Amino acid sequence: MKDMKTSAEKVVKEPKPKLMNIKLEKLHPFKSHPYKVLDDESMTELVESIKEYGFLNRIIVRPLEEKQDEYEIISGHRRVHAAELLEMKEVPAVVHFIDRDQATILMVDSNCQRENLSLMEKARSYRMKLDAIKHQGKALGQNVPKSDDNRTTAKIGAESGDNYKTVQRLIRLTYLMPELQEFVDNGKMKMLPAYELSFLNEDAQRDVIDRIDETESFPSHAQARRMRAAFEEGKLDYDTVAEIMAEVKPNQIEKLKIPMDDIRKYVPSSMTPAEMLEYLLKLVKKEYDRQNNRNAR
Repeated sequence: MKDMKTSAEKVVKEPKPKLMNIKLEKLHPFKSHPYKVLDDESMTELVESIKEYGFLNRIIVRPLEEKQDEYEIISGHRRVHAAELLEMKEVPAVVHFIDRDQATILMVDSNCQRENLSLMEKARSYRMKLDAIKHQGKALGQNVPKSDDNRTTAKIGAESGDNYKTVQRLIRLTYLMPELQEFVDNGKMKMLPAYELSFLNEDAQRDVIDRIDETESFPSHAQARRMRAAFEEGKLDYDTVAEIMAEVKPNQIEKLKIPMDDIRKYVPSSMTPAEMLEYLLKLVKKEYDRQNNRNAR
C-alpha cells in the first residue's frame, strides 16, 4: 500500500503540459539546436500562412530553470521567427515541464519528420538524441556499455523512419570538420565519402579540405575509403591525399556507346558483346597502323 501511495503522489506532483500564450521576449532558442532558420522562400510562405490563418499548431517550450517565467523553445523556432517578422507580441504554446534530456529527445522527435531537413541537420539531431539517451542512463546510475550504442541507434532509426545503418552514418558526419560539414550540407559532397572521411583526425581532414580548395573537386567514395585505410595504417599525409584525389574517377572516364543493331549486320550473329569489342579494337588498331605506315613512306 505504501508503494502505491508513493507512486500516486508522484503522478500528482508531476505537472501536466500547460497551454498558454507567451510573449516573444520570454522565449529563448534551444541551446545548440541543429535546425537552420533562414529568411528564404519557405519562410515567406510561412509568414503569409500565419498572417492569413494564424498559428495552426502551438510551439512547444519548457520553462528555463535559471530564469523565472522564461522559456526554451523545443519545437517552433521557424514559427517564432515568422511571428517576429510579423511584429506579433506573443505566440500560442504548450509548456512541457521536462528536463533537458527529455526536451532534446522531444525536439528531435518533433522535427525529424520534416521533409526539408538537410543531411547535417538530421546528423546533428540524431547525435543530440543519442547523447541525451546515454546521459539519461548515466543519470539513473546505469553503466551503459558502448556496444549498446548500436541498439540505441536502431531505436532512433525506428522512431524516425531511417534504418540503423543510415542513422549510424549520419551520426558519424558530426565528427567532420565544419568546412566538410558545410560541403555535405550544400550537396557538394555525398554522404558515403563524407562518412569515410569522418574517421580521419583533424589534421588529416584539414589536408583533404586544403586539396579540395586547391582543385575544386571532391573525393569519390572509393577515394575516401582509400584515405581512411591509409590513415588507419599511419600512412596518410598531404601528398598521399593529393595522389589519391588526382586519380581519374570512374564517372570521369569517357565512354563510347554504339547501338548493337548498327554492328550486328557487319559481324557474325554468334559474336558476344565482348567478342565484338575485341573485334572492333583490332580493326581500329589495324587502320591506325596502316595510316602510320603510309605516312612514314
